[in-house]
Amino acid sequence: MGGDRGMQAEKLLEIKEVIRRSYNVKSFRLAAPEWIDFSAGQFLMVALGDDPGLKRYLSISSSPTEKGYLEFTKKITQSGFSSALDRLKPGDSVKVRYPFGSFTLQDSPHKIAFLSGGIGITPVRSMCKYAVDKNIGKDIVLIYANRSMRDIVFADDFSALSAAYPLLRLVHVLCEAEPGFKCSTGQIDAGLIRKEVPDYMDRRFYLCGPPQMVAAMRAILEKELGLDKGLIVTENFQGY
Repeated sequence: MGGDRGMQAEKLLEIKEVIRRSYNVKSFRLAAPEWIDFSAGQFLMVALGDDPGLKRYLSISSSPTEKGYLEFTKKITQSGFSSALDRLKPGDSVKVRYPFGSFTLQDSPHKIAFLSGGIGITPVRSMCKYAVDKNIGKDIVLIYANRSMRDIVFADDFSALSAAYPLLRLVHVLCEAEPGFKCSTGQIDAGLIRKEVPDYMDRRFYLCGPPQMVAAMRAILEKELGLDKGLIVTENFQGY
């Protein structure tokens, strides 16, 4: 993740709601002013104490169009930060600093494609929600890869968004097919992109997920599909 991390003022915000998104992912909604100055796709710093080990940079999963709160979403792992975060409840407070990053929607004539994996979906959720709420009029394809159905985050949100905005098409990719669930199987590769995004040369691609996945997706787009590197926007997640 990039961005100047020295200019933003630190704020203490109260948790107003904790939402379980999957068996190991939670969203934390922080009470915030009606007007929040950030762009869809950016991230924030979250500190749970003075210990540097209790500080992380996490994507903002809410959209600027969602008023009265600022939301971040985290996979709960075995780390000390995750354990401390998992214990938080409404009424508790956390220190935050925002916004950071340039992984944001760009003013461009191109159609949009998102390639995302696992918890890397968090900034994509923010950008898709913003695009739908603002009715930006652009055709959007989201290819979202996970190991299994139980790992999918924001499944209901994306179903609602695609229903409200017919120009948004969601393609799930799972390691193995699951009965009754429409998806592709395997992994995101050049063949899948050609099949699901036949007009890929007309799109700006946003890649977000684990670093190895992002590097692999960039290589596929540039080397196998011949996409101009200027049409690829990336964000990496370290897995905290």
